[in-house]
Amino acid sequence: MSSWKIFQDHHYPHCVIKWPDSPPWRRFAKNSNNEVLSEDNNSEQQCLEAEKRGKNFILNPAIVETVNAAIYLRRPILVTGKPGTGKTTLAYAIAYQLQLKPVLLWPINTRTTLQDGLYYYDAIARLQDAQLDKEERPDIGHYIRLGPLGTAMYPSHEPRVLLIDEIDKCDIDLPNDLLNLFEEGSFEITEISRLFHQKNAQGNEHQEVEIKTHDGEFRRVSQGEIPCQQFPIVIMTSNGERDFPLPFKRRCLSLFMEEPKIDQLTKIVKTHFDYDEDNPSSSEIKTLLEKFINLRDDEKKELATDQLLNVIFMLLDENKPTGEEKDRLIERLLTPLTETGNK
Repeated sequence: MSSWKIFQDHHYPHCVIKWPDSPPWRRFAKNSNNEVLSEDNNSEQQCLEAEKRGKNFILNPAIVETVNAAIYLRRPILVTGKPGTGKTTLAYAIAYQLQLKPVLLWPINTRTTLQDGLYYYDAIARLQDAQLDKEERPDIGHYIRLGPLGTAMYPSHEPRVLLIDEIDKCDIDLPNDLLNLFEEGSFEITEISRLFHQKNAQGNEHQEVEIKTHDGEFRRVSQGEIPCQQFPIVIMTSNGERDFPLPFKRRCLSLFMEEPKIDQLTKIVKTHFDYDEDNPSSSEIKTLLEKFINLRDDEKKELATDQLLNVIFMLLDENKPTGEEKDRLIERLLTPLTETGNK
């Protein structure tokens, strides 16, 4: 019985004395001692992990040129490529190098609408509070929160980096809705705008409304209009599962993320592990690199880079499996994405 296994085949209840350390790219709200962090420290830890993620990204001339063109032209970048090629990590690399605020993430699914990205208005909570007998009720800004897209469009001296992840999963209308927003460079919070016009009609002095952004900061809005000052650096990722309308593609810059070659894979591995090709102790990693390249390029298997990192991490653990068990684990972790798994 191998000591690396936590979940055993005997199925007897047992306590785990020490949980294994997580991979560097899969650390969440815990510190190095595996202690749960406070809310403030958690936020700081997340920023550090995002910074490390961006720092380890491997750049190439095509990426650098496209990002620079997007910054100058104020255009979003439509990034396509196979899973595991670093499409989402590009956003964190831009924020890291340009020392911008944390990346605003907007994940897309089939039900996502433009409104979801702009702002959320809790009309039910406002109605419930209005029915309560209170001398002072919160103003309308208490019930509005900007989404990641709305926060990215809020006026600021420096652009925000907005990651619209897996946009190819969106509803058919979302690309055109985004197109109009990016062309206009502004949007309206209808509820605040309506209140502004009502107060003007009544001759009342209108007060600014304070609302919360997607990342928890408070910002003031007066007439409901959110005008863009610095156009955000927008990264839209796609796995190529669908095509987009030509007017939408025309207003984007296209970037295809190629699968990393052996030299790039070596650099990626070095950013996460203590790997030196000339060191005999690293021979196992070199063998895995060659096996991965052979499966992906020669045998045309669909493999993602993080699968290679997963294998290396498991085999470098102090309680790593050995013998036939190790071979089975490697085969299981390197299961092609188009297959259902090994028995």
